Amino acid sequence: MDHEPDSRDDHHHERHRAASAGHAHTHGAIDPLIATTQRGIWAIKWSFAGLMATTLLQAVVVYLSGSVALLADTIHNFGDASTAIPLWIAFALARLKPNRRFSFGYGRVEDLAGVTIVLIILFSALVSGYQAINRLLHPQPVGYLGAVVAASVIGFVGNEAVAVLRMRVGKEIGSAALVADGYHARVDGLTSLAVLVGALGVWLGYPLADPIVGLLITAAILRIVWESGSTVFTRLLDGVEAGVLEDLSHAARHVPGIREVTEVRARWLGHRLHAELNIAVDPKLSVAQGHAIAKEVQHLLSHHVRYLSSATIHIDPIDEAGEQHHRIRRHAHDGLPVHSH
Repeated sequence: MDHEPDSRDDHHHERHRAASAGHAHTHGAIDPLIATTQRGIWAIKWSFAGLMATTLLQAVVVYLSGSVALLADTIHNFGDASTAIPLWIAFALARLKPNRRFSFGYGRVEDLAGVTIVLIILFSALVSGYQAINRLLHPQPVGYLGAVVAASVIGFVGNEAVAVLRMRVGKEIGSAALVADGYHARVDGLTSLAVLVGALGVWLGYPLADPIVGLLITAAILRIVWESGSTVFTRLLDGVEAGVLEDLSHAARHVPGIREVTEVRARWLGHRLHAELNIAVDPKLSVAQGHAIAKEVQHLLSHHVRYLSSATIHIDPIDEAGEQHHRIRRHAHDGLPVHSH
């Protein structure tokens, strides 16, 4: 090709943005993003209903028995049910189409909902911890032990059902916030069983067993805060799980015509993955040929990388492969100090 240097640079460094709906063929009539958000909303709706029913039943027993361990568990279950609200809002917004102001859509709202969930869980830990310490300092009798035991079993069954639903759907659609909320519900179920220990301790003549179990539940909640927070904030800071970049690079290398994959970047926006790749090709290829290779890369990625929403493919000639060749050398102009880009 007899392009001038500037012309070649313009052609071979053109960016090709391709969304998963941009194939030459289709795999279904429903947009994958809409389908996954609808699935997420369905899981949130039913988990919210299940946890609220569990919480109301436990609240009645707390009122009758005065059990602080069961109170801590009830508060936690209410907080867990409340986390469905910001997630519901996030999934609803994710269904909106991108616009000129929010050109990547509203997927980041899901990550913000994850932060809200972590804060709600932290608040429930503080409340239950305060109640347990207060009861240690000011002991009160616990009644209706049979009802307390029944309520703890109800709490376990309700939370485990919600945990299974949230984690299954969360993994299915790639939602870290929904999966974290599912693990939260599972630990809630186990802490509900811990209330049994407090009730048995009271029955055996150790009234302080009830607030002590309340403190243990608080410690379990704080552990969930740490684990869920690390997952949510990793995605909020554009972190990706181990193996994601390797999967993208491996898939791209299977496209004929690619000489090298030099740069791979990815980040989550909610439960959809966005990727950017620099690929090197023969510098003698035409613009049309380079464009065809970029389209095939995006096509292959959409088939082999789960949750991929879009991929930006950057074409480089093999003799200028890599981001280091995109930098502008040190220079001066318009009276500015010597600088580079």
